[in-house]
Amino acid sequence: MNPLTTLEQAGLSRRGFLTRAGGGLAALSVVAAGCDSDDPDPMPGAVTLDFSNDFGVLNYAYALEQLEAAFYAAVVGAAGFATAFPSADERAGLTAIAKHEAIHAAFLKAALGSNAIGNLTPDFSSVNFSSRASVLGTSLVFEDLGVAAYNGAGKFISDPGYLTLAGKIVSVEARHASYIAGLITPNTIAGSGVINSMGLDRAFLPAQVLAAADPFIVNTITLRNAS
Repeated sequence: MNPLTTLEQAGLSRRGFLTRAGGGLAALSVVAAGCDSDDPDPMPGAVTLDFSNDFGVLNYAYALEQLEAAFYAAVVGAAGFATAFPSADERAGLTAIAKHEAIHAAFLKAALGSNAIGNLTPDFSSVNFSSRASVLGTSLVFEDLGVAAYNGAGKFISDPGYLTLAGKIVSVEARHASYIAGLITPNTIAGSGVINSMGLDRAFLPAQVLAAADPFIVNTITLRNAS
């Protein structure tokens, strides 16, 4: 079934997503610290994503969106947020990205329904959330990786509705990446090496993406039919 139809049946309007995102940031902050044993939707220690069907591809996207959502929830919820980002404009920008990522995760979870994987357990121990450089450096890694992941996964999607959904999400991820790159280096629209001489962005296969994301995820994720 088309994901947009699924969401309409679930009654998840844009306003509903924004409402969920506001409350979702607090929930994702808990996930960022580690899954609680009483979590109603825990994820097993390992998960397999089978790219022979669209659900496997959407769960791949959902896993990445969970990671990003948890990261930004930790960023805006950190005690040192205002210290690391004294500019109100920068705090507003990062808060907006946090809401977008929470919406993306909720959107994909609703589209997947009972086929959705459970909650990932992220590992952000390498990130200093009181450091502007550490936060922005990690943010750019996630955003550039997200864009490359969606670009590389498009060929695995068979349902036009799902492909449209992925296109709408990846375009927002690219806006995030450009914004973060500009915060790191003023007047820059992209990180180094992201856009090639033909003006095209990178496309990574799932194995490349998961290898890059692995240091930030406790769970073991394996792939099938993803080459």
